[in-house]
Amino acid sequence: MDLDLRFVRYFTVVARHENFGRAAAELRLAQPTLSRYIRRLEQDLGVQLFERSSRGTQLTEAGVSFRPLAETLLDDAARAVAQVLQVATPHRLTVGYVGGLIITPAVAHLKRTNPGIDVRTLHLHWSDAHAALLDHRADVVVARTPFPTDGLRTTVLYEEPRVLLVPLGHRLANRPSVTLQDFAEEPLVGYDRADYDAFWRVTPRPDGSPAPYGPVADVWHDKLESVASGAALAVAPSGPGNGAPRPDLIAVPVEGIAWSTIVVASRLEHRKPLVAAFEKSAKAKLVPSGCPPK
Repeated sequence: MDLDLRFVRYFTVVARHENFGRAAAELRLAQPTLSRYIRRLEQDLGVQLFERSSRGTQLTEAGVSFRPLAETLLDDAARAVAQVLQVATPHRLTVGYVGGLIITPAVAHLKRTNPGIDVRTLHLHWSDAHAALLDHRADVVVARTPFPTDGLRTTVLYEEPRVLLVPLGHRLANRPSVTLQDFAEEPLVGYDRADYDAFWRVTPRPDGSPAPYGPVADVWHDKLESVASGAALAVAPSGPGNGAPRPDLIAVPVEGIAWSTIVVASRLEHRKPLVAAFEKSAKAKLVPSGCPPK
């Protein structure tokens, strides 16, 4: 039997979430498309992997049995790809980056100090840093925490303050800075992934209460539209490409909450020698002036 590894990976994501909607969001697929792929895998195997009911999505007995085997199969395939690429492309490096982070100075420095190498860049969705490394789309990623780091090595570059995005005319728009208490009752744009949602909505609050929920945004521009329309406010990074990215928005510094951390992440296993060289370039060229490197 020839198994399509894409379908196997989709199965493991649905099995982890036990929800087709959340799995589709992580995989950046339409939910009907994901359902069709899972049905195709079930047809290829000749078994039903999920029970779908009003109570949600649960693995069948066959699905429970298949899950660890599927994960092992994907791990073995990833290791095979990594080993081949280590041998075949020692002078090629793919650098991923998320959001408004700018990696150009580090890439240019890496090329200048390592003549003859092939460096490729890959823009990633905010939720894709971990997966892009483990499935070998990227060799190294520059990203903001939080994101899953199992199987990864992370090196902190620097930290940056966070800001509150508000529409023009909002009661906080002209403040030099705000604290969490100033917008405690305001709904904030939410996210599907729990760790990311907790960090960027600052929830739960210090007293244990949840932050008021606003619309869920999967992409940056949807977040901005929610704020501009008055549907919610949003806590955001203060770095380049963020701040107040539209003329109808104001970015107000937030005091008293943890700063956002920017890291270089790579796989624990099968690290190309160029990954360490990029880490050095990132520390030398990506840390803003006045911000001491970690």
